[in-house]
Amino acid sequence: GFCLEERLPYPVYEHRIKQGSFNIYSYASGGSWGGAEDPRLVRVGEEDVIYMTYTACDEGLRMALTSIKIDDFINKRWKWNPPILLSPPGEVHKNWVIFPEKINGKYAILTSVCPEISITYFNNLKFADGQYIYSYYDNITRNKCWDNWIRGAGPPPIKTGYGWLLLYHAMDNSDPGKYKVGAMLLDLDNPTKILHRSQEPILEPEEFYENQGFKAGVVYATGAVVKNGELLGYYGASDNYIGVAHASLEEFLEALIRGVKPKFGTKTLRKK
Repeated sequence: GFCLEERLPYPVYEHRIKQGSFNIYSYASGGSWGGAEDPRLVRVGEEDVIYMTYTACDEGLRMALTSIKIDDFINKRWKWNPPILLSPPGEVHKNWVIFPEKINGKYAILTSVCPEISITYFNNLKFADGQYIYSYYDNITRNKCWDNWIRGAGPPPIKTGYGWLLLYHAMDNSDPGKYKVGAMLLDLDNPTKILHRSQEPILEPEEFYENQGFKAGVVYATGAVVKNGELLGYYGASDNYIGVAHASLEEFLEALIRGVKPKFGTKTLRKK
């Protein structure tokens, strides 16, 4: 989980603008006149499909969904299904993730973590043209805490015996300009209910590669897996490097429940 086996010399996916034009929000975010960013990949249950939500620079910053067969993905046949724009035009949305299991028999899409956890449920992930998910985000300031300004969810939640583990990124008004990562445990049956929340960031920009780059001081997790009992959280560092933070999953969860900072060691990914 710490070495890159291969890095392809070409993009494996491209979002082609259907209807959009230049928009200041997508330009400021780094998307320029189009493109895709912040992909989150997930397999739901035992389905033979990988779903990918991402931010589409298409008439602003909108959430999009595409999918691909697992066999095609593994064998580098990039037969992605045509993208579906999930959020309405003219609105700015980012950081939507799909739960890796159905909840009460339905697909669950987490669309906001601020001012509260917002989840929308569906019988299937086939959306008709013009069928949008309406979500509300408000970067209200939380008082006397490190995550004064919560930006959004990180990787798709991980199911544990204690609840859904959700990593998220936020900013601290007393330490402006830096993205930091926190963790929440959400109720398994009703994940809008927060059971535990990290009292301080579990990951913050401290290493040189996290503070030197296109966006210095930014750490931003978009992938996480459990391998041999260890939690591996993959994150962007200053928009120039890819890092992985790792810890014993059981020790991480116990620390989170006790309200102490989990030990989350970091390193950059290296080519094998």
